[in-house]
Amino acid sequence: MVYIRAKKVKSDQYLYLVKSVWDSKKNTSKQEIVKYLGKASDVDKDDIPTDYRNDPKILSVLAKFNPKDIKKREEASKKSKQQLFQKLTDGDIQGSLKIYEDYIKIFNASDFFDKILKPVMYKVGDDWAKGKISIATEHVASNVAQTLVKIIMERVSATGSKKRIMICVPLGEEHHLGCDVIETYLSIKGFKIYNMGTSLPTESILSFIDANKPDVLLLSITLEDNLSAGQRLVRKIKDQFNIPILVGGFAFQSKKIPKFDAKIIVESTLEEIPRLIRTA
Repeated sequence: MVYIRAKKVKSDQYLYLVKSVWDSKKNTSKQEIVKYLGKASDVDKDDIPTDYRNDPKILSVLAKFNPKDIKKREEASKKSKQQLFQKLTDGDIQGSLKIYEDYIKIFNASDFFDKILKPVMYKVGDDWAKGKISIATEHVASNVAQTLVKIIMERVSATGSKKRIMICVPLGEEHHLGCDVIETYLSIKGFKIYNMGTSLPTESILSFIDANKPDVLLLSITLEDNLSAGQRLVRKIKDQFNIPILVGGFAFQSKKIPKFDAKIIVESTLEEIPRLIRTA
């Protein structure tokens, strides 16, 4: 796998194109420099070797450092959000999929989920709460978003031996788009995912943990009303299993977040979740 690594020297960032190489003797991967690219603000697409020049992940990293690309990125993201909101509320799955396909030609899937789909779904929920759209339109948008994530998931072909991750929601929580997004992204990264989908009785979750021995559990909570149910679920899991638990979701945007016997994720991006899993 080839990617860009940044190194800060004083106040400037310098970029290197590196690749991961497997060291069979040490049974681990190591980095090898493919090319030194130079000062981050001066690097453009033409500085990348032709074999990697059109890699969406490479282009995405360059956009973060190059001011011209940053402006282009912001304009593309704004346009994509507006278009996706319209397609979702119109119930247009093909149009929504086309927006995703066009976006990842320049950027990457994690950026689509973080910077496009997530804020659009927040807007859908907010517009419904303020009476700007009907409950029927909100349901249509949510269903199309769920289908979009499933289609993206079906296109993912990932293998690997990374940690086994269980994703679930507390009893009573019927919103699971966040779970599906995380499943898709972590599958791309090679993790083995057990996505419980909609809410299950606590005993069913405990039985699944006992039978499948996941390494880390991710608990998603969308509605504030379900925070207490989430607390109870975490306590019961901790009573029986020594498993790291990460909790997050839209409910944690609340000003008053109750205590959990787990690590609370508030503002983390999808790209940060693998690191949180590794350190859990």
